[in-house]
Amino acid sequence: MKYNLDDKNRQILDILQQDAKLSVKEIASRIQLSFTPTYERIKNMEEAGIISKYVALVDRQRVGLKVAAYCNVTLKEQSKFALLKFEDAIKSIPEIIETISVSGNYDYMLKIVSTDIESYNKFIIDTISNLPNIGQYHSSIVMTEVKKETAFKIPHPEELY
Repeated sequence: MKYNLDDKNRQILDILQQDAKLSVKEIASRIQLSFTPTYERIKNMEEAGIISKYVALVDRQRVGLKVAAYCNVTLKEQSKFALLKFEDAIKSIPEIIETISVSGNYDYMLKIVSTDIESYNKFIIDTISNLPNIGQYHSSIVMTEVKKETAFKIPHPEELY
């Protein structure tokens, strides 16, 4: 379903990506629109799935998760059933905070967090190696997070074509 993202909607999204705790009143003031139309725009974008949820971004290191790693996974079999079985298996594993299907030498890239390198190693041996259809996996430990953003530029319609 195509949704009309006019300038006001893009402004709302830009503001919410930076601070989702702002009140509708504050957002309305920033985009120079009254409360009710601003509220309705936000509600409509929520209902359309453009705004999928509001979250708090927690600093993983401050809560003891000192290690982040990317684990590139190659599966033994590439059938639809095998891919779905693997995807279902990883969805319930809390240490895996992001999973993407990729093209190239690997099938998936998993972002994994852990308290320390020993715990990460144990997790790989006890959990990752026992996932269904695992062929190979290779880890890259994050040394420094150079850029870490959750917000992205909302394109104008003329930029989409």
